Order: sequence, then C-alpha cells, then structure tokens
Amino acid sequence: MHEHKVKKIKGQHERVILVGNPNVGKSAIFGLLTGKYATVSNYPGTTVEVSYGNMSLDGKRLLVVDTPGVNNLIPMSEDEKVTRDILLIERPVAVIQVSDAKNLKRTLMLTLQLGEMGVPLVLNLNMEDEARDRGLTIDTRKLEEILGIKTILTIATQKKGINHLRESIHVPKIPVTKIDYDPVIEDQIEKISALLPEANISRHSIALMVLSGDESLKEWLNAHMKEEDIERLEQIKDETQARFPAPISYLINQARIRVAENIANMVLKKSLPKGGNISALIGRISMHPVWGIPFLLLVLYGIYQFVGIFGAGTLVDLLEETVFGKYLNPWAVKIVKTLIPVPILQELLVGEYGIFTMALTYAIGIILPITTTFFIAFAILEDSGYLPRLAIMANRIFNVMGLNGKAVLPMVLGLGCDTMATMTTRILETRRERIITTFLLALAIPCSAQLGVILGMLAPISGKATVIWAGSVFATMLFAGFLASKVVPGEKADFFLEIPPIRLPQAMNVIVKTVGRVEWYLKEAVPLFILGTLVLFVLNKLDLLIYLERIASPVVVEFLGLPAKTTEAFILGFLRRDYGAAGLLALSRGGMLSPLQVVVSLVTITLFVPCLANFLMIIKEQGMKVALLMAGIIFPFAFLVGGVLNFVLRTLEIQF
Repeated sequence: MHEHKVKKIKGQHERVILVGNPNVGKSAIFGLLTGKYATVSNYPGTTVEVSYGNMSLDGKRLLVVDTPGVNNLIPMSEDEKVTRDILLIERPVAVIQVSDAKNLKRTLMLTLQLGEMGVPLVLNLNMEDEARDRGLTIDTRKLEEILGIKTILTIATQKKGINHLRESIHVPKIPVTKIDYDPVIEDQIEKISALLPEANISRHSIALMVLSGDESLKEWLNAHMKEEDIERLEQIKDETQARFPAPISYLINQARIRVAENIANMVLKKSLPKGGNISALIGRISMHPVWGIPFLLLVLYGIYQFVGIFGAGTLVDLLEETVFGKYLNPWAVKIVKTLIPVPILQELLVGEYGIFTMALTYAIGIILPITTTFFIAFAILEDSGYLPRLAIMANRIFNVMGLNGKAVLPMVLGLGCDTMATMTTRILETRRERIITTFLLALAIPCSAQLGVILGMLAPISGKATVIWAGSVFATMLFAGFLASKVVPGEKADFFLEIPPIRLPQAMNVIVKTVGRVEWYLKEAVPLFILGTLVLFVLNKLDLLIYLERIASPVVVEFLGLPAKTTEAFILGFLRRDYGAAGLLALSRGGMLSPLQVVVSLVTITLFVPCLANFLMIIKEQGMKVALLMAGIIFPFAFLVGGVLNFVLRTLEIQF
C-alpha cells in the first residue's frame, strides 16, 4: 500500500471527486461534506449537470465535485462520459467512491476500474443499515487488506460515519488489486500504453478503453496524439479483436466480474434478515406480475383521493372560493379602485383578465393546493422505494414503445413537471430512447398541477369519465410510442435497475422535498401565469381574442364540439399546461361545459403541445430541429384525437 501524493494545481483548490453508481446516496454524502450551499452547472460542452461545493478540512479548503452516477467508466451514456472525463482531466487529491453496501459486487466492479485508473481512492460503503437489515455483513478490515484502500461505513440519512469519511480524505491510496486478462489482451495493452501520452489516469486504463472500443475517448485522443499514432491504436484494436470470437469489451468485463465476485465472497457474510418481514412482503407484492397490478391500482386510487378529491376539491374550494373569492379579490378590487383612478390599469389588475383576479387566483387559489398535495404524494412514493418497482412492472408495456422500464422514471417525474422530467431523460443510455421518451412526455404526460385540475374536474362527473380520459391518453401514448419506435433510428438498451428495499417514508424527507419543489414551482409558475394573463388582456383589448376564437371555431367548435371560449384555455396551455387546464376548470364551474365536453377538452389539452418551459428544455436537450418537429406533430395529433373521441362518444351516445 502506498499513499498518493498530489501536486497542488496553481491557482486552484485541491479537488475531492465523488464517484458512484446511481441511487447510492452520493448527493446526500456531498451535502454532508459541503454543507447547504453548492453550485450546480452544466459540464462544459454537455447538458449534464455537475455539483460543486467547498469543504474545510483542518483549515484547508477543498473543492468537492459531485459527478453523475455511473455503472461503468467505459461510457454508455452522456452522464458516464462526463464522470470519466472529469477523472481523465482533473487531478484530484482524493476520489471518494460512494457505494451501496447492499450491493458489494456492483460496487467492486467500479472500484476495480478506479484502481486500474490509478486514482487516489477512499471506498465509502453507504446505507450500511439497509445491508444489515438484509442480513449482510461486510468484513471491512479484510476488504481494506485486499484492496489496499481505506473503507468507511456510513449511514447518510442518520449522518453516521461522516466524520470518519472526512478524516479518510487525508489518506487516499491507490488500490493494489490486479486483474489478470487474457495474455493476448495483456500484450496489446502494453503496446497501446507505449503509444499513449501522459494523463491524469493510468495509460493501462486508457488502453483498456481503447481495446473496448470506447468511441467517446476519440475526442481526447485527437487532442493529445498524432494522427498516425491514433491510426496505429485502431489497427492494434482491430488485430486484437480478430483473434477473439467474442467482443473484447465483453472479455474485459467478464475478467472484472470474476475478480469482483471473488473479493465479495471473501468479505461478505450473509445471515437471516432482521425483521422487515412486512416491508419485504410489500416489496415482493409490488413487483409481482399479477398482484403488482392491484397494488398499483391501490396506489393510484390513494393518489386520486388525496390529490383529486382533497387537493383539487376541498383545498381549492377553501382557497379559491373562500380566501380569494370572499376576502382577497374583493379587498384587491377595493384597494385598486381607490388608489388607481386609471380605468385601464384597474382592468389590468382586477378585471376579467386581471393580474390579481385571474393570474394570482389561478396560480395560488387553484394550482398551489393541487401542486402541493401531488408533491407530497410523489415524495412519499420516492422515499418508500416504490418507483423502481413501478419501472419493473412497466417494462413489458414500455417494450412496445421501443423503451425499457427505466423510461418509466422520467415518465413518473413528468407527473411532477415535464420540464424537469425532460432533463432527467439523461439517465437513459441511448439518444433514441431519450428522443422517444421526451416526445411521449411532451405528448401524453400531464404535469402535477394539470393532473390535479383534471382529477378535480373529472371527480364530480363519474368514474366512467376518468376511465375514458385515462384510457384515451394511455392508448394514444402507446400508439404514438409504437410509431416513434419504428421511425426513430437506433437500438434499445438493456434493462438493469437497482431495486432498493421498501422503506417507511421519513416525514422530514417528505417535507424538505415538498417545500423545495413548491418553492421552485412558484418561482417558475407565477411569472408565467402573469405573462399569460397579460397576453390574454392585450388580445382582448385589441379584439384579437374574438378573432382567434373565430379562426379556431371550425376546429374547436365543429370538430371538437367545444365552446369557442375554450380557445383561451388552449392559448394559455402553451404558456403553462396547468394554466390551460385551470381555464377549462373555470368554464366547467361556470356551467359552460357539459360532462362530454369536459372529457373531450381534457383529453385534448393533456395531449396538447408542451408548455413554453418544457419546449425550451426540449430545445436545450435535443436541439431546435427536434423540438420544432415534436411540436409540429403533437399539435395536430392532439386535435385529431380529441375530434375522434368527440365523434365516438356522440355516435355511441355515451352518457356520464
């Protein structure tokens, strides 16, 4: 064992880089090391976000870098490429590998790669309590002897072991474990290493990337090597591959798996799990191919009752009708008319399209209680460990759309906010999957506030109305996804997902997540609600609103069978989907929509073009061309589905 000594980079703080698999509590460890404040920014030349924070260690200031979660350092996704590039380009004083103590074999696969890179490493086995509850005990002393590095057990949620982890940054060591590859591969590694330039990671590890066919490495090679040397690397790689029937990347991976399994078998002891019988039973039921379906329906029914009935019903009535209707709006009208004698300003503030009477009433009186209840429900689902199980349940259905179950995670996040969910499509391995998922998010997934308004409108009508709405949207998503899978080029990635244990959600976690999301929502929503109201006010004053209603009349009135005034809701729907849904709710409460019209209008606005914020995020993630193409497909498609539904319901004389 030898300690790693690092030269301080002039003009920069020494760096501590956090690396780990997805969902191992890395962000929680980052927060405990750095405190509350962190900087989040895109890694240069990418759309992947990386967090930076400062920590003080014995009077010395260190910069902590929280990298994206990875399963492999031979990148299969943009997230993995960013993490690999940070290790390749930065020169850290220490790398902390944050890992899940329950999954030692997967942890060691990454540890071995970091060891081959020659980086100064500390192994952090997090979630030690969950491993213990499963009857798993790790002999950390023996593991330290085998790997030659410091190994620290932590429970981030309880802040246990954090001080030991901080102290371990003083003594990072380069792992001593050696992987024996096929002699032919070993020879070729030496040949490639001789051609490679000096780097912040070992030439040995870069040679393995080259032999594995790592296309993402070409950019770095082109910047640091002569063209003839790069051609020689390609030649060696091709000659080596010609000597094996299986891909070299597979052979390298198999060698690492064997070593990881051997180490895990030496240090891991298994016994009967302590308690947790009820949670284990729930965990099994929630993923069962038969019993998992009624469990899912029970979860959805609970969300429907909490968000649709309590949030969109009880709380909205309290805020909109009582707080705003009886107190705030009359008070605002009185104040404005007393202090501001100019009629047009009075109308702008408290008129039909007034900032107080419309924008703030919609944003706070209608949307806020719905959003808050949904965020609470969503935080409970997150904290309980149910969402990955939902991905397992959805895998077969998602295969129809050329996706795998992992795509259900952005989809479920889309029920919170499609804008955030579009950003999280980065967890998907291929560009094809990211494009299809982004398209389906924009087309068929209602955000939390819109979903809450929809449930609030459907609840008083009938269960049949809810089933027809949900069935129409779901069938449209399947059909559109199936078509997209045939058109968008590329291959479907394999499905691997870590399943956490079912846990009892912690109240403080739920509160913190909910408060943070509500704060974010209000910062984004209120300005756009005010902007939308100003647009309507100007259109109304210039008589353009009536003109737009006339233009849209053949489609909205004749084809969809809706009142011309619903055009306003569709205009607002582009600014914010929930604002458009809130407009439909106002029409419904005013008796201007029949039950059949409610169902048709809700299906149409659910499938309507993505809101402005989501559209801008699609441009950021996929480019202007893809974003415009998606909007160009979704807009007519939504009206087509709404018109067909209107025709079918009227032809069959469906009653609600």
